[in-house]
Amino acid sequence: MQCDYFDAARCRSCTLMGVPYAVQLGDKQRHVVNVLAPVTRGVAWLPAHAGPEAHFRNKAKLVVGGSPGAVTVGILDRGGSGVDLRHCGLYETGLDELVPRVAGLLDALGLEPYDVPTRRGEVKHVLLTHSPDGEAMLRFVLRSQKHVALLRSRLPLLLDVLPEVRVVSVNLQPEHKAITEGDVEIVLTEADVLPMRLGDVVLFLRPNSFFQTNTGVATALYRQARDWVARADPAVVLDLYCGVGGFALQAAAAPGRRNRVVRGVEVAPEAVVSARRSAAALHSSGASGADLAFAVGDATDVMALAGVTDRADAASLVVVNPPRRGIGPALAAWLEASATTHVLYSSCNVESLARDLAAMPTLRAREARLFDMFPQTSHHEVAVLLERADGAGRS
Repeated sequence: MQCDYFDAARCRSCTLMGVPYAVQLGDKQRHVVNVLAPVTRGVAWLPAHAGPEAHFRNKAKLVVGGSPGAVTVGILDRGGSGVDLRHCGLYETGLDELVPRVAGLLDALGLEPYDVPTRRGEVKHVLLTHSPDGEAMLRFVLRSQKHVALLRSRLPLLLDVLPEVRVVSVNLQPEHKAITEGDVEIVLTEADVLPMRLGDVVLFLRPNSFFQTNTGVATALYRQARDWVARADPAVVLDLYCGVGGFALQAAAAPGRRNRVVRGVEVAPEAVVSARRSAAALHSSGASGADLAFAVGDATDVMALAGVTDRADAASLVVVNPPRRGIGPALAAWLEASATTHVLYSSCNVESLARDLAAMPTLRAREARLFDMFPQTSHHEVAVLLERADGAGRS
């Protein structure tokens, strides 16, 4: 991939820009295999899954800079001034055309960008998410409510200029800190969710819901998870750190037992609301007969989880998709001592993954696969299927 912004040293976020993509992918594969080698003896590595090296991002997280009527959307330089990257080549088709029009709308509305050096202004970020159906969610991150009334009054104009936008919201982030979002979200449109269609499963994303940046590779990751669930055919599936329910929904739709019990646990209430809506849609479509439910909870609270997998009588599967720090010693110890027969671990940090696998020696890695969510960077996503060694664990 060639990038004018990188060549001009305006943006160096893509640290591997200029390295042939086949080399990038090979280097990532070798890295994850080498780090996991001590804890994955005998594992079968499936071919790495990669999508296109450009035009893959479904999200645009844009720092707003410049001045009213002459905004920049992109990043800030070291001095805090805006660097315009509206034509970044990573945005997927549809989003790449939407970003410049959003920048033009900011100019047309005369919104005041937030100036980091002086700590003045209002608009800090614009966040865009684009769906496979061509719809989009647009979020304005503001310092205060000063522009909320203006945005509400100009909403018809905004939707006329940006007809693909389904959801518009304002997020309030009043603090002068290097954080993107605040706690308060004000939805301006009647619609408050963006449907993300992944085959026969639809995820309903609310404004602050997390979803993978690369829709195509995320779809492949979920497809792999569904295949592993179908092969194990568990009676009970427990999806920890379930977010908006991606893995749990795939487990509910996987071939095998029609009466499978699937439970998702997630600490963020808004994500659970989204997951429950997706579960209702999946059930009404007839794509699943599973007993599927989601609850707000801490995935690392092993006391609250005790006994959940034992209901499966040694025919259960636990999905863990933790943040970069991994699942930690307490949850790893609980899984090691549990009766679950399979664990599906999806990780964005192979170092913490290796530590966690070392803490679960009777859960042996059977298959693993690299999913390249972030071409042009060293970031990676690895999925591993673990299986209880014969005779190990509780009976």
